[in-house]
Amino acid sequence: CDSINIDGTTKPSTQERGSYGHAQKMRAAATYSFGQLQCLGNLPWHESELKSGQMLGNPSVSMEVSGFMCSLKRRKVQAGEVAVSARAITSLILKRLYHFNHLPENWEIHAYQPGGRQPLGGADSSGSARWAGGRVRRFLHAAYTIAFLCMLRSDEVLKIQSHDLHLFSNGMVLTLPFRKTHQNGDIKPFWLYVMPASEAHLCPVRGIADWISASGITTGYLFRKIASGDRSFFTYMTKPVSKFISQTSERFLELFRNNLLDIGVDPSSYGTHSFRRGGCQYLHIERRWPLRRICEWGGWSAEFTNMTIVKYLISHNDDPTEPREEFFNPDRRPTVKCPHCGRSCSCT
Repeated sequence: CDSINIDGTTKPSTQERGSYGHAQKMRAAATYSFGQLQCLGNLPWHESELKSGQMLGNPSVSMEVSGFMCSLKRRKVQAGEVAVSARAITSLILKRLYHFNHLPENWEIHAYQPGGRQPLGGADSSGSARWAGGRVRRFLHAAYTIAFLCMLRSDEVLKIQSHDLHLFSNGMVLTLPFRKTHQNGDIKPFWLYVMPASEAHLCPVRGIADWISASGITTGYLFRKIASGDRSFFTYMTKPVSKFISQTSERFLELFRNNLLDIGVDPSSYGTHSFRRGGCQYLHIERRWPLRRICEWGGWSAEFTNMTIVKYLISHNDDPTEPREEFFNPDRRPTVKCPHCGRSCSCT
């Protein structure tokens, strides 16, 4: 990861180096190995007061290693290697994905026809994307809306099972089986209602209904692996083990980025965390939710001591909501009319 060799010489610029994040992971692995596997604990590395020359504690937790990590981060920043978080997905991009996926040639489910595979992201002579069929696009839209509106991590979405959903007259209740920040229980349910037709691209109730109707899944994991030919594992596997195979985050990210290429969006800056960040910004900027309500909805701590939520709301990597030159322009165009209150001025 470092630009300097052990002997003090500088590495050539052509030599590939790991990021600062990779160095942090290496240190964490070393700390765990010394502390748990070698039973050295997490005390800082220090010399024994009772026996001269005897070192105690965890070598990874030492002033020398901490100093090196600080200097490494400073060199990385000076070299322009700044850590960049995943760009937040916007409601506009989700709307474009929704309309593209709902084109008749993309949304229709065709019978399985064995044959040669199309390359990922490829297109046929008619220009329509052939990397995914109707089932995959329903799968993606359902996962998009759940992850976006509930601000969930990709693994939390992909581990949802049928019994985690409870329907009522005009919506559904989603109760997650686990969360990274709630490993001891007390997970609050998400009450989701059918959204108006103008916001169908953001409606998880519509997305889930379309996916369940197409896949026929009633038990086990809701988001399962998709086989070749736009076939769900549920549709052609005879063994009951198929319902216990959920889609992987890596495969979901690959499908998501292919979908972004369909609408001409560079996918390199987007990741599975884009939905979590995008949902947070959507609720705050477009829905105008206060921070306390966003924290309560997302299951985040309302103790604003470390301001974790700010990392989701503000990032130089995100698309600007309004051009800087328009901030004080009295003749700037009105914004999109709000479907709920009817207001369209920029000061609302």
